Amino acid sequence: MSHNTEETNISSEQADIHAEITALREKVESLMNDCVTPAVVSAAQCAEEAAHRVTDSIANRTERLSIAIRDRPLTSIAIAAFAGYVFGVLHRR
Repeated sequence: MSHNTEETNISSEQADIHAEITALREKVESLMNDCVTPAVVSAAQCAEEAAHRVTDSIANRTERLSIAIRDRPLTSIAIAAFAGYVFGVLHRR
């Protein structure tokens, strides 16, 4: 009889542990949905906005540089030649 009682206690403890695990799993899922997921979405939106700002800034600077080169082609060639010369001298060392 003692053997059946022990088996019943073990089964009861296993059921309790299983119920606790299920409850913890539900709490974790709830926390993920309530806290973590919105934070990740917000961070992704911020990163996307920053990427758009950087892309727009680069496009703007590229356009301004292109206009400056078209407006002053000889100056642009002189600057490029000087930069190449300086790079060559520094690279030789």
